[in-house]
Amino acid sequence: MSQKNPRAIAALMLEKVIYGGTSLSQLLTEDSASDPMVRDLCFGTLRWHERLTAILDILLTKSLKSKDKDVECLLRVGLYQVLYQSAPEYAAVNETVAAVKGLRKPWAVKFVNGVLRTFLRRKESVLHQIEEIETAHYAFPQWLLDSVREAWPEQWESVLEQSNLRAPMTLRVNLSQNTREAYQASLKAEGIESSLHPSVESALILDKPMSVFELPGFNEGYVSVQDAAAQIAASLMQCESGMRVLDACAAPGGKTGHMLEHTAGLDMVAIDHTETRLIRIGENLERLGLEAAIVLADANEPGEWAKPGFDRILLDAPCSATGVIRRHPDIKVLRWEEDIETLHEQQKSILKSMWGILNQGGRLVYATCSILPAENESIVAEFLASTPDAVIKPIEAEWGLEQQYGRQVLPGMDAMDGFYYAVIEKK
Repeated sequence: MSQKNPRAIAALMLEKVIYGGTSLSQLLTEDSASDPMVRDLCFGTLRWHERLTAILDILLTKSLKSKDKDVECLLRVGLYQVLYQSAPEYAAVNETVAAVKGLRKPWAVKFVNGVLRTFLRRKESVLHQIEEIETAHYAFPQWLLDSVREAWPEQWESVLEQSNLRAPMTLRVNLSQNTREAYQASLKAEGIESSLHPSVESALILDKPMSVFELPGFNEGYVSVQDAAAQIAASLMQCESGMRVLDACAAPGGKTGHMLEHTAGLDMVAIDHTETRLIRIGENLERLGLEAAIVLADANEPGEWAKPGFDRILLDAPCSATGVIRRHPDIKVLRWEEDIETLHEQQKSILKSMWGILNQGGRLVYATCSILPAENESIVAEFLASTPDAVIKPIEAEWGLEQQYGRQVLPGMDAMDGFYYAVIEKK
């Protein structure tokens, strides 16, 4: 991979995401992706994927061969820069053409130059044309656009609009170390502006994103980066000192750490089924100076680690992640409609397994970062119908929308990610 040209690097990474099904987060761990420009080009191009695709459909007389999809992805990068970045248009085109060298395809120089200059000439009419295409207008794939519209008939346009914005950087103040107001004052002393979150007592929203290492006391565990919606979990758990608590599907450990900050003296077990993800949990807890039993395990198959059962279980179930598209725009190209049925079955299965290891009188919090009812309310409704000793507990709160079962936060509500919570107790 070309080490020099960020546009070429971005094009090769985008090819792996769009045509190889690789997640962007995975690719961004590579050294070549440490360049902020590479990250911005990848995020932006994926955020506007449907619009850029519609433009290419107009500009290209025929589809490029599969071996030349890297050239197509470089065109996407060029179009993204022309439309969404502040650099002069001709400079963006020239730089994109220069990046062809990084793909080692000399024939493509003339081709990329021609396509992008044609777009500049016809820009107004092309943009007018794509506005007639629903997927391009909303920058969402058709299946997901339809699903959101059906699930949220009153809010669907706002959900799509918010999902296309850049997410704010939200902090979780470690309230066992400091008050939120005191930490906000220490930020202000460093010239960092923030606002108090209206409904989550540990959350501060930064005016501008920044490196975590510039945050006062980050290395000492005074603060973590976590969306406000994800911070709701700890209070819903209602843990008490001495309880045995399970964080199922725990990586990267944000909620594990928050529960331990929230309530001292917990016997905490955190499980995940991927070894590399377990390392992240350990690193996060070490920075916070907290301890838990970290176990490589499948939530569907409780083993010795599950004995003698748990008083509290947080099940942040594997899901479509449709509530966090603003943070992970690659979800728009990686997810397919048929994935939802597969996830639905997986979620039902894990919930049933977790129920088997919850002690009588115990509480299970079911959570997802999805906005689709098939992964949220439907799961809980089916579970309650088939589980006589399960009781749903209403969530009295100011955040989100009350559902028949649980509460749903939609993307952008109080600057939060999309998230669903339901609280179920065992009679």
